[in-house]
Amino acid sequence: MIEEPYRWLEAIGNRREYVREQIKGGSPVFGASLPDGILLVGVGTGNSKVFEIFDRHALVGLGHPADIEKIRQAAIDAAHTEAFTRAPEDVSLRRLVSYGLSPQLKTNFEQIFSAPILVELLLVEVGAELDQDLLLRLHFDGGFQIRTNGIVVVSSQADPEIAAQTWLTRAVAGKNDRKEVVDLMLQAWWCLTENKSFTENQPPETDRQSGWRIAVSEKVVEIGWLARQSQRLARFEMLTLNQVGL
Repeated sequence: MIEEPYRWLEAIGNRREYVREQIKGGSPVFGASLPDGILLVGVGTGNSKVFEIFDRHALVGLGHPADIEKIRQAAIDAAHTEAFTRAPEDVSLRRLVSYGLSPQLKTNFEQIFSAPILVELLLVEVGAELDQDLLLRLHFDGGFQIRTNGIVVVSSQADPEIAAQTWLTRAVAGKNDRKEVVDLMLQAWWCLTENKSFTENQPPETDRQSGWRIAVSEKVVEIGWLARQSQRLARFEMLTLNQVGL
């Protein structure tokens, strides 16, 4: 009996390594809070990576398509339940994650005899003002971090994710045009997928731009836009590279 907790800890460690190995190589995704709204970018082979959740909320992620869909549906169900029991304007990303998605992921991860959920996610909420935006990085084990603005990168590996986010934060600073921001995100995507450095050995901009254009030629680039103010019935819309000027 004394050994059981240690066996559980060992099993959790093995489970964590298993999940990381399974999602290794997953295509990175990105989110950016801009003056006019929140931009989400993902590159895949046909399975959707960018989704609307509810009015002011959206999701982008990497991992197993069935597991991403499972979390997407759980988020939608939680948002609609909250809107029905309270009011649509009361639907909060903090509540959706803190009381819904995060405990669900944590419970699943710690149940060592069930299949783990293979995802890494970014959920966003557009606010009435720029400083009211929320960008929430949600991990497969239920852990999460919240940012109120800026850039968030989601990758299957922690160190490259941090390097890409640091570089993008500097590169995007002062830029509000969606074309420029999407271009920089795709440059970062190419560097991550090709294992290029984000420091002194980083390829020049011309190589990064030609690199991502060649790399996405046989893939699907998804661009989600969550508008702060919109004349449309829905704030969220999917854009193409042509629509953003690329």
